[in-house]
Amino acid sequence: MFIGEFAHNLDEKGRMALPAKFRTKLSGEAIITRGLDKCLFVFSADEWAKLAEKIVSLPLTQANSRAFTRLMLAGAMDVEIDKQGRILVPDYLRTYAGLSKEVVVTGLYNRIEIWDSAQWKEYKEKTEASSDEIAEKLSDLGI
Repeated sequence: MFIGEFAHNLDEKGRMALPAKFRTKLSGEAIITRGLDKCLFVFSADEWAKLAEKIVSLPLTQANSRAFTRLMLAGAMDVEIDKQGRILVPDYLRTYAGLSKEVVVTGLYNRIEIWDSAQWKEYKEKTEASSDEIAEKLSDLGI
């Protein structure tokens, strides 16, 4: 399980260290892809396999299904965790997420998200400001 929020930096080559507590759960490799809300998702191989299986079972005849499949699968890349605990974030994914030098790495149970620090701050402030409304809507789902 991945939990927590950590500030990190991208180096000039696009490498960033993953939090030490996350590395052990990834067994030296991970899959990184485009996320939602302009962040990146990082999955362990096992979690990625579960998600990819669900994605490929979406109806091919629906445009939204095809678009989501392309977003998630075409953008995915295997990454290795080096001896310093870093991954190389591909250039096209750094561009997609608008990553600058300062990034925030968040743990969301079965995945990791990587955010540009300024975008994370903006997203978090907006979400926190509407937390009562969000909680009320989620009550319908039994949460």
